[in-house]
Amino acid sequence: MLFERGAAIGVEHIRLQEVLRRAGLTTGAAYRLWADQTEYQHDLALAMLRLRFADPIENATAAVEQLMEDGADVDTIIRAASGTHALDSERRGEGRGSRDTEAFLLALALRASGATTPELRAASRERHEESVEGFSRFYERLMKAYGYRMKTPYTVRDFTEAMAALGEGFAIHALEGIEHPRLDIAVDDEAPTGRWSLFGLAVRALAARFMTRDVPTTSDESPEATAADDSNAETPAAPRSGADDADSRGRRAPLRSPSR
Repeated sequence: MLFERGAAIGVEHIRLQEVLRRAGLTTGAAYRLWADQTEYQHDLALAMLRLRFADPIENATAAVEQLMEDGADVDTIIRAASGTHALDSERRGEGRGSRDTEAFLLALALRASGATTPELRAASRERHEESVEGFSRFYERLMKAYGYRMKTPYTVRDFTEAMAALGEGFAIHALEGIEHPRLDIAVDDEAPTGRWSLFGLAVRALAARFMTRDVPTTSDESPEATAADDSNAETPAAPRSGADDADSRGRRAPLRSPSR
């Protein structure tokens, strides 16, 4: 019922009597489990915060696995991975991992509404920590594969926390029904060419600020010579695999994937 109706105002709209009728249980059976409606709804919120149908990085990993094997450039990886995130409310029920995406959005709505007990706050922090740990490993794997490292003094944890805040912000937009911006960038524009979500572009820019190449570069591949934007942010060069991740204007692209 929560999946059907959403977490519009927490879980208060999922009434115990309705659940009992749907489950074919008596009131007496329910009150052997919960003292009252408040206790029942607390347990429902707690269960939702703990619910996962898959590992938090499963969708992102599945999206980039074959691309990496095929030697895809970094911009392709960014677009594929960012495309697995919950950006559009009307598309949330589509595609691989849609059930887990719904669980993520419901849990996020409950977290955003403010946990009211220490137990709920602890469950919310635990879910966040699981996601940060999982995506930290995911980013480390991609950085190693494409020859990147974090700039000092940043850590992968710092980057992952920033990515989580970015991803959760856009997910809240999706919950509110706000249309996610997408841009068609031409060759003569001052940005990476192709069709991009705003989330993907933000991820690309964030990665450029946090990451740099982990191998020496020649003079013509210096970060300053391959800056991707007007702020002269450093952008990593091509992946170690040999795949060319330069865009059509000769600039290089950073690394990234979405957060849950």
